[in-house]
Amino acid sequence: MRRTLATAATVAGLLAGAVPPALASGAPAVVRSDDRRIAYEGHWSRTAEAAVTVNSGSRLRFRFTGPSVHALFDVSSVTVPAQIHVSVDGGPEQLHSVDRTDLAITAAGGGPHSVEISVKDVFSRVNRWVPPLETGVALTGIRGHLLPQPRLKKRELAFYGDSITQGVMALCEVNTSDCADGTAAYPTLVADALHASLTQVGFGRQGVIQTGNGGVPAASDAYGWNYAGSRADSDRRADVIVVNQGTNDATFGSAEFRAAYRAYLTRLRAGAPHARILALRPFDGSHAADIAAVVDELVDRRVEFVDTTGWLDATRGDFNGTVHPSAQGHRRVAERLIGLIAKQHTETTRQHPETTRQLPEASKQHPESSKQAPERSPLT
Repeated sequence: MRRTLATAATVAGLLAGAVPPALASGAPAVVRSDDRRIAYEGHWSRTAEAAVTVNSGSRLRFRFTGPSVHALFDVSSVTVPAQIHVSVDGGPEQLHSVDRTDLAITAAGGGPHSVEISVKDVFSRVNRWVPPLETGVALTGIRGHLLPQPRLKKRELAFYGDSITQGVMALCEVNTSDCADGTAAYPTLVADALHASLTQVGFGRQGVIQTGNGGVPAASDAYGWNYAGSRADSDRRADVIVVNQGTNDATFGSAEFRAAYRAYLTRLRAGAPHARILALRPFDGSHAADIAAVVDELVDRRVEFVDTTGWLDATRGDFNGTVHPSAQGHRRVAERLIGLIAKQHTETTRQHPETTRQLPEASKQHPESSKQAPERSPLT
């Protein structure tokens, strides 16, 4: 029988077989995945055994001393490995497939060094909801000399949606992990530009009625969960939630859609009582009038309909295929959202101008790129 990602038995076997304990010679010990020296953003289940995410755009950071560390993974049930970017000290991003239990991360000099691991893609068409998970990132620990994380107060942004939010086909017109990049999608671009903490949750084919690929439920049923059986962290401290749903519900009637969309927004409000909720018109216009009507009916001044008409144009190269924005398209969406979100913080921005910045100038010169350095290396 296949083993579940991130079970205690699996990790115990993994550590016994692949990760030698610290030796008397001073070899570094393994830092557990739930250690506070590892900072996570997004939906991760976090236990002493493993931290698991099934979402593109999720990320983690840590600091260390010495020439190297080793990121340790459980890949026992994986059939389609996720792809991640690894950046050391803000340098070029190295692209890796999470198909091994031990990934060495090296740095020049003794440090201290900083590492960011961001999830480029978790393939949507295999099981990523009901354990044993066939894809995802399951970090079992870090072997190395880790340093404490500085405590930073950031705005908290959450983005919920379908394959567009996930970054599917952002890089090219094929529905594969090579063509997908959650870190090139508008949620990551917006959060980085506003120096905000990011929760990015996108599931291919999902709608408020339509279930998603990979065994994922419809949006309301998936909300509040990392995956089946694993509760997600609360959105109670979220400042802004951006919703992009409806594209995959195009075949459903208006009345059915309105009821499901209203229930979804109501559930988001219950989970995030103080957040500003931006309900986007789907980029293809699906159920636009229904979404606007539901927002009006809610009589909640903190829920806003955002008309995205004209944001993207296929003749300008803003799409790969007919539905999914290209990297350039995601950048255009991000620029609009940055303005909408930042306007609520104008006083903070006057006092602390570093809290909001423009997207990198290099990306303007090269619209096919969604963000500036760090540069990226080929897949390893």
